Amino acid sequence: MPLLNTTIMRLNEITTRIKNKNHLSADDESFIKQIFREINEDGETYDVDEIESWFENEGSWKNKLVRNRITNISHYQQTRYEQNNKFRMVSDNDSCSCGE
Repeated sequence: MPLLNTTIMRLNEITTRIKNKNHLSADDESFIKQIFREINEDGETYDVDEIESWFENEGSWKNKLVRNRITNISHYQQTRYEQNNKFRMVSDNDSCSCGE
C-alpha cells in the first residue's frame, strides 16, 4: 500500500526537524515517536516496509542504523496503537453470546 500524502508530509517533518541524520538523540526519538503516534491516531495506515523505503530513498538518511531505528519506532507505534485500539471492528465470523 503506497503511503498517503499526509503521511509523507509527516515524514518530511521528521527530515526537516532532525539535524544530525547520523545519530538520533533522545529528543529526536521522542519527536519521531510522537509523529508516528499522531499518524496512527489520525487513522492513517502505513506499511512499515514503505516507511523504510521512503527514508532510504529520501536521500539525506545515509546511515542505515538510523533508518532502521526510525523504522522500528514506526513499527512499535503502529503495533502499540493496534493493541490499544478498543474500537476495532469485530469480524462477522466471530461468535456472539446471543445463542445464534
